[in-house]
Parts: sequence; C-alpha cells; structure tokens
Amino acid sequence: MTHAGDLAVVLPLLVAAVLAGLYVGTRRSLTRALAERDRELRAEQARADERARLAAEMHDVVTHRLNLMVLHAGALRIAAHDDGVREAAGELRTAGCQALAELRDLVGVLRSGRAARIPDVLPDRLSRLVADSGTGLAVTLHEHGDADTISPAMRRTMYRVVQESLTNVHKHAPGAHTEVTIHCGPSSVRAVIRNARPSAPVLALPGSGGGLLGLRGRVEMVGGTLTAGPTADGGFEVDAVLPAFVPT
Repeated sequence: MTHAGDLAVVLPLLVAAVLAGLYVGTRRSLTRALAERDRELRAEQARADERARLAAEMHDVVTHRLNLMVLHAGALRIAAHDDGVREAAGELRTAGCQALAELRDLVGVLRSGRAARIPDVLPDRLSRLVADSGTGLAVTLHEHGDADTISPAMRRTMYRVVQESLTNVHKHAPGAHTEVTIHCGPSSVRAVIRNARPSAPVLALPGSGGGLLGLRGRVEMVGGTLTAGPTADGGFEVDAVLPAFVPT
C-alpha cells in the first residue's frame, strides 16, 4: 500500500512536469517560428520596396528614352523624301512601340511582385521574328522536324535564344548574312545561329556581354547546353541544345 500511495503521489507530479516541459518547449518553438516569420515578412517587404524602386527608375529613365526614339522616328518618317529612309524610320518606330509595350508589362510585374503568365510561343512566331529582324540583315531560316512536338517551355527558351542571337548580330555584325537552323527531334531541339563575317568595317553598338551569359543560364536551367564563339571564317556561332520536354 505504501508503494501504491507513493505512486499515486509521484505520478501526477511526473505528468505535470512532462506537460510543463512540453508547454515550455512548444512555446519556445512557436516563439522562434514567429520570429522567423517576422524576419521573412520584413525581407519580403524590403524586396517589394526594391522592386518598386527599380520599376520607378526603369519607367523614368528607359521609357523616356524610348518615347524620344519613337517620336524622332515618326518625325523622320514624315519628313524624309527617300522611300528607304521612310520605311526604315517606320520599322524603327514600330520596334520602339513594341519595346514600350513589353517594358510596361515588365514594370507592372516589378511593381506588383506577381509572376506574369508567360504565353506560349507558337512555331510561326519564330518565322515572324526572323522576318522582323531582316531590316539591314540578311537572315535565312531553316527548320527541320515538327516544332509542335516541343513543350511550350522549350519553345520559349528556343525563341529567346534566337532572339538574343539576332540582336547580337545587329549590334556587333550588322549587315552580315545570318543563318538560323532549328532541328526538332523526338527527344531534343537544337538551335544554331551563325553569322558570317561582315563584308565591310562596321560601327558596332556597345554591349555588356551579359546577354549570352543570361542565355546560357536560362538554357542550363532547363537541362540544356549552350556554346558560343567565333567561327573559322571570322563569323560567330551560337549553338543551343535543349531537351524536347521538361516536366513542370
């Protein structure tokens, strides 16, 4: 009876001690979790403030310059007497308007902090991209295979590779003949953009070199590879190989 009486006294004390320990531990864990959540919220707010600042800076600086470019191109189109100059000014104005629209979308994403829905790049947009890049540049497009079998993510990445490569040709080798070759297979897609050496010295536009680095990072992110460098004939080549499909 003595042992039973002792157990009856000790057991409630042990249970109370365990419950107290659990309470203290749970409260400490909850306090740490709340503190961590508070730090995350503060960091997110700081990122949101930085996005808003970048959006305002981009709007004030870049949009102003693009608007001036569009206005000057429009004035040149009206005042020019040469048909070729008027056509080039019209294309410049159209490109500037498209850039303004894309910039507004990007600024909206930076301000809101929400990821924008990226539309699918349909196969025919690649031919339109090449056609739009034909101003002052002879571009030939060769397509092999069925681009409809490639996943939307891969089509977008391939499109950006071609777009950035053509932009680089315009900047660094304007007038050079360029070939864009797309191979769509059952398990991979390959995009090769090769430009010849310019026939005459040109005044190339300045570049930071970040375009190709960004492309390589984007391609590697989806499991592909990208190589870029000069060719034996003095031109330049970008070669990107992507998987046909990446589960998302």
